[in-house]
Amino acid sequence: MIEFPSHSISPIGIIHSCYPEKFGIPRQPGLVKSSSGRLALLPPYNREEMVRGLDAFSHIWIQFLFHEAVVDGWRPTVRPPWLGGQKRVGVFASRSPHRPNYLGLSVVRLTGICQDKHGLFLEIAELDLLDQTPVVDIKPYVPYSDGIVGASGGFIPPPESVEREVVFSEEAAIFCRDYEQRTGRRLRSLICESLEQDPRPASQRRQMREYGMALWDVNVRWQAQGERFLVLMILER
Repeated sequence: MIEFPSHSISPIGIIHSCYPEKFGIPRQPGLVKSSSGRLALLPPYNREEMVRGLDAFSHIWIQFLFHEAVVDGWRPTVRPPWLGGQKRVGVFASRSPHRPNYLGLSVVRLTGICQDKHGLFLEIAELDLLDQTPVVDIKPYVPYSDGIVGASGGFIPPPESVEREVVFSEEAAIFCRDYEQRTGRRLRSLICESLEQDPRPASQRRQMREYGMALWDVNVRWQAQGERFLVLMILER
């Protein structure tokens, strides 16, 4: 039996994301263009020389820990949402968080690198990462090798082409306007793009009920009406 040296992995940074809860996070990065956040590098990795040259790349790979899955343990088979949650496949044929080492991989757009008295940060967008996610590594995205032309996606389909209308109540529209003026965050676009992905589990897509979705520091109350989504109200969290 081959013996491997043991090695512990320590976080090099923490994600501060517009998604404080799992519900509402897009199933893949790049689907919600208005999603944003920052990666705060932790000591001793918050040194300028460690990210020197990274700003030449438009996108980066982030390797992270599915920290909220650890308590549930790993599973040899899972039910992917792409199969409606009805069919099991091997965990290594999925992107489930319930993996032996709980490691995830995501490509995000790098919008800036900043350093101030609070530390060193990577500004990121088009993300699918939960707030407070521990990051274990960063690598530049290299288009000629990472974007493989003609690659097969298996049972995972391309993004849906269904056009979904998102309508705001007068109260919700006013809240968005005031919130955006106060914070500079593109809340309305974030809500629209998140709902266009239909965050409901496949098993609930025939139900008529009200949902709550946390984005940044607000709770968005909404309801699906066929392929139309009505934003009822937005509340401070």
